[in-house]
Amino acid sequence: MRTSIGLNHGWDFTGPDGRTESVNVPHTWNAIDGQDGGGDYWRGSCTYARHFGRPSFDPASERVYLQFDGVNASADVTLNGSLVAHHDGGYSTFRTDVTDELLDDNQLVVTADNSDNDRVYPQRADFTFYGGIYRDVTLMVVAATHFSLDHWGGPGFAVTPALGGDTHKVRVQSWVDGPATASAEVRVSLLDASGVEVASGTGEDLVLDVAEPHLWDGTRDPYRYVARLALVVAGETIDEVSCRFGIRTFRVDPKEGFFLNGRPYPLRGVCRHQDRKGVGNALTTEMHREDMELIREVGANTIRLAHYQHSQTFYDLCDEAGMVVWAEIPYISMHMSTSEANANTEHQMRELIVQNYNHPSIVCWGLSNEITIYVRDRKGMLENNARLNDLCHKLDPTRFTTLACYAMCGPFNRIARITDVVSWNLYLGWYVPGLFLNDLWMGFYHLTHPNRCLGLSEYGAEAMCNLHSSKPRRGDQTEEYQAIYHEYLLRFFDRHPYLWATHVWNMFDFAADARDQGGEPGMNHKGLVTFDRTTKKDSFFLYKVWWNPEPMVHLCGKRYVDRPEAVTTVKVYSNQPEVTLLVNGEEVATKAADKVFEFKVPLALGENAIEARAGALSDTCVLRRVERPNPSYVLKGSNTGGNWV
Repeated sequence: MRTSIGLNHGWDFTGPDGRTESVNVPHTWNAIDGQDGGGDYWRGSCTYARHFGRPSFDPASERVYLQFDGVNASADVTLNGSLVAHHDGGYSTFRTDVTDELLDDNQLVVTADNSDNDRVYPQRADFTFYGGIYRDVTLMVVAATHFSLDHWGGPGFAVTPALGGDTHKVRVQSWVDGPATASAEVRVSLLDASGVEVASGTGEDLVLDVAEPHLWDGTRDPYRYVARLALVVAGETIDEVSCRFGIRTFRVDPKEGFFLNGRPYPLRGVCRHQDRKGVGNALTTEMHREDMELIREVGANTIRLAHYQHSQTFYDLCDEAGMVVWAEIPYISMHMSTSEANANTEHQMRELIVQNYNHPSIVCWGLSNEITIYVRDRKGMLENNARLNDLCHKLDPTRFTTLACYAMCGPFNRIARITDVVSWNLYLGWYVPGLFLNDLWMGFYHLTHPNRCLGLSEYGAEAMCNLHSSKPRRGDQTEEYQAIYHEYLLRFFDRHPYLWATHVWNMFDFAADARDQGGEPGMNHKGLVTFDRTTKKDSFFLYKVWWNPEPMVHLCGKRYVDRPEAVTTVKVYSNQPEVTLLVNGEEVATKAADKVFEFKVPLALGENAIEARAGALSDTCVLRRVERPNPSYVLKGSNTGGNWV
């Protein structure tokens, strides 16, 4: 049977300065310089080295594999002086059989390379390409005949629920490698969540019937079964694999949006990057879990996992939470016109699909993002997207394809007609004036393409928690303008229910070292939550009011303490029908509204205690009437807007 040995500890890392230090992985060398601005974070090759003893195994009947869950972006793996693996693609799992290279004392050296090149994606994008071994490293001992470990980093089996739309039928395919393949038997059991077997069979490709299936039903009921596969030779089980899977159906309609299990299920959610302050992309399991808890709290039911393959830990969390997921590869911003680059997009797409096929949360594969920004070879770019689209359908006929179009990409651009559905990255009301343009743009596209399923893959506005204004305006980076922007977009979605999915850019602030905005260089501040996950912006609570049915009331502007006006506007978010506002214990007004309540509040000089009540719920803050505006609330300098491009 399989055994795993962790190799995360005790690495000697030789970094950009040539010095060697002891580190544990996950690790990145860009945790600091990839977040401090200037667009000058170090990109190049660094090495990780460590020794490990010979694992316990029988060379006559077992094999040993070395597995890397993520090395960005290219990796050369040397064991005892021999090159045992090369991998291009910084976000996927890869493995190599090292059995024949093992000694009693083994020296493992990994050269990780995130340098600029013209063959491995991504090379140009609005986020930091952290270099390093930033996910787990494992040594695995398996039987010589085993479920395949050599097929695109996948698990060696695929579970297809609701085969042909029939929720009772589940197809289970498996692939076996090794000397006893011809005599090996695959036994499959499907278990319900309590461990009771509901179906079983024998074979490498079989269809099983599940009576009265319990459906994976999104956030309402993310029920999962277990598929367990045993590899039997001469009556002995020599290998075993398993996964949790969900039975569900889904479809999209150009006029009615997304359907889950036959009923309308509007997808409203967020995008997510996998990095943190001072950590980069070397996240722990606890960090992934905290991200999911925050996304669940805001009430989202879908996540676009941008702009690359994320950790298996997070896909598992999406399955468990009932999130509907858009998964994509880092084919982004600039099409590179080399045969190696085209092959790399196909390689990364194969890995994405094969490694993630069994996740019930994933409903679509994303081909590219804003790939028309830098176009030197339009014909080659279109052809490559078409090839990727065909590849997705070949590898996985059960899911649909999509891509995210650049805001300046016109509604009649050919790129928008390649995939099954399409979404746009629009920042109307942020990078250009006029929130109303969102209605005009989407309305025009829907009018001219009534049979195309349309979504909004990115939208958002920057917000710094230290910047505030009583008269917020586009580009001022204030928390107040971000809130106004999102208030408009949420009502906009209500006016356009045909949108198959909408995804806020972004759930969390993230590092983009080339940016210089909001007085904090190196960051994109469009998140609903700060980069360190410690502060929820007012917009976070706006979405929570809209999407999370849990009763709540939230006073906005708590960080906008010093106010020079005698009468100020106090905004309250609540999903209750009425809100009462009190100042210094005295009732100012009771209002009925739909989620957004505004009150004109007289302020006495000095501190004023503000309280919002909605039934038994309440929220409080202190506002201070001052004689002069607080200059720290105003953005200094000229870094008030613009993008990284």
